Amino acid sequence: MSVETSKIGRKCERAVITAYQELREVGQPDMQAFAACTTLYRIHHPESSLTEARRLVAEWIDHHIVRKAKGKTPGCNC
Repeated sequence: MSVETSKIGRKCERAVITAYQELREVGQPDMQAFAACTTLYRIHHPESSLTEARRLVAEWIDHHIVRKAKGKTPGCNC
C-alpha cells in the first residue's frame, strides 16, 4: 500500500497521505484513518471547512492510494 510520498509537492498533501498509510499499516480502520487525516488537513488549513477538507482528503487518497496515479491533484498552494 505504500506510496512514494517524496514526489508529492504540497506539504499538507504529503502529510495526509503519509499519515493515512501509516495508520492503515498499524491496523486502523479506513474511516478512522480518513477522519484523522481530515483533522490533520484542517490543522494545516484551519480556514478550510469540514466539507472541503473531507473532499480533498478523499480525492488525495483516491489519487495516490487507490488509483496510484502520478499526475497533479486539486488542492491548496502550500
